Parts: sequence; C-alpha cells; structure tokens
Amino acid sequence: MNKRALGADVLLLITAALWGFGFVAQSSGMDYVGPFTYNALRFPLGSLSLLPLIIFLKAKNRLFSSPDAGHFEQIKKTLLAGTVLFIAVMFQQIGIIFTTVGNAGFITGFYVVLTPVFGIFIGKKTRLPTWAGMAFAFAGLYFIFAAGNLSSINPGDLIILISAAFWAVHILVIDHLVQKIDPLVLSAGQFAWCGVFSVAAAFVLEPFAGNWAVRITGDFSMQRWTPFPELLTLAGKGEFFSQPVSGAVLPILYGGLASVGIAYTLQVVAQKNAPPAHATIILCLEGCFAAVGGMLLRSEKPGLFTLLGFGFMLFAMFITQWDVIGRKKIE
Repeated sequence: MNKRALGADVLLLITAALWGFGFVAQSSGMDYVGPFTYNALRFPLGSLSLLPLIIFLKAKNRLFSSPDAGHFEQIKKTLLAGTVLFIAVMFQQIGIIFTTVGNAGFITGFYVVLTPVFGIFIGKKTRLPTWAGMAFAFAGLYFIFAAGNLSSINPGDLIILISAAFWAVHILVIDHLVQKIDPLVLSAGQFAWCGVFSVAAAFVLEPFAGNWAVRITGDFSMQRWTPFPELLTLAGKGEFFSQPVSGAVLPILYGGLASVGIAYTLQVVAQKNAPPAHATIILCLEGCFAAVGGMLLRSEKPGLFTLLGFGFMLFAMFITQWDVIGRKKIE
C-alpha cells in the first residue's frame, strides 16, 4: 500500500470514528433539549461549516455542476435531499431517546443492506451478496431487538429501524442528484433545508415533546427538556449559559461541526486516494465506534445477545458490499 492510500485510510477511520461518536452526542443532547431542537441547531451549524471549503474549491474551479444546474434547479435538488434527510434524522433522533447508542449505531447501519434492495424498485440490479447480507442483517436485528427476550422489544429500536429505511432512500436520492450538482454544495444545501424543517417542527412540537416522552418512557428526567421557543427566550435574555440547557452546547457543537463539517470534509478528501474497497470497509465501522462510545461515555453495558447482534450486523454490511470489496462491477 502506498503512503497516499494509507493516509486516506487513516482519514476515513477518523471519519468513521467522528460519525460513530456522533451518536453519543445525539444521545447526550437529549438530556437537555428535545430532538427537534437538537436538529434545529446542529444542521444549520453543519451547513455553515461547509461554506469555507465550498468557497475555497469554487475559487479553484473544482466544484462540479452540470450545464443545466442553475440556481433554481440547485434549490429544488437540495430541497428534495433535505426533505428526506429531515425525515431520516427525525426518526433517528426520536428513537435514540429510547434506546442505547450502540443499538442506534448498528441499526442505522441497516441502511447499507437496504439500499441495494430499494434500488431494485428504480431499475438497479443486485446480486447474491445483497440477499446474503439481508439474511445476516435480520439475524442481527433479531438478537439486538430480542436481547434474549422477544417480549421486551425496545420501541426505540423500531423507530431507529424506520430511520434506517429513510437513510437508504436518502442514499439513492443522493446517488441520483450528485450527477448534476457538486456533493459539497448538495450537502450544505440539504443540511440547511433540514435545519429549516427542524426549526419549524421545534416551534410547533417541542413544547409538548418532553411530556410526550415522559408518558412513553415514564422517565421524568425528560421534563428537563427546554422547548425551542423557551430556548430562544433564554438566549435573548442572556441567560442561556446559566440554565441546565447549556449542557447541550458541546453535543450540539460536536453534532454540527465534527459529525458534519469535519467528518464530511475528511471523507471528501480521503476518498480521492482511498481504494473503494478500503472506504467501504472502514466506513462500515461507524457502528463499532458508536458502540464503543456508548460504553465509554454513556456507561452502556450491552449483553451477549446484543453483542452477537452487532457482529451479525457488521458482517451483513460487509457481505452486502462484497461487489465493491471484491472489485467486481455490479451489472
């Protein structure tokens, strides 16, 4: 392996770690603010964090766009991507309230298996590794969901599973749109739209979100949540940092800057030099980093059944991507 490829692999490993530990930030943020508020703050921050790189690349004439991709077309494309992204992160952020960081990371990774399956409905072909991966993924989900007891399935795991389905749709949407608009511009735009939708949802739903979560979980600590309108009032009075909600600052900054801005930039830079097989394998480790982060920073203690489920899910991701790993072209 040459030094350039090795350096790219290191950057991809850092990317996977940043994304994996991002689940920890998402979970920690829920101790202080509601799910819509968290997304309403981190996604605009993430969008803004990409602007310096976009400006730099534009000055170097290194941004791609098709001849017919005018400003209005770019708005429509980023709106489509941002809408699907908003739905995916909405379910993910709600689901992580009720489940562990490790579960959220590996169940979200189910999108790797679902994407080629969903692709069949838009004319894409797939091969045997997809179906083998699906079988292992269902086995993994069984162990994660059941954890030795089928009667105690966590509702949060099911909500995260719904999120994974929308992440798969999002991947297909992005795969189509990047043919006509630069990936960085598309990402910044979709993050901005997701932020707009999250702000609207936070204004409408957040005042009731804490009570809603308490009724479902019975966890009265959820009442510490500060609704988005109240959050703005505190900020306007200069009292934000004197309130318990100030504990959400670090998770929000991590979610917006590290998980989005830094990680995505590293991915773009690394994948220019990393072999596709390396990128596929390394980025699949995101769930592993999420599980490790949950154990180290959220004191999670997954049982044997759950760990077995994690193993099946990871193997399913690798199997599904075998055509890329094996350097075979999907026809």
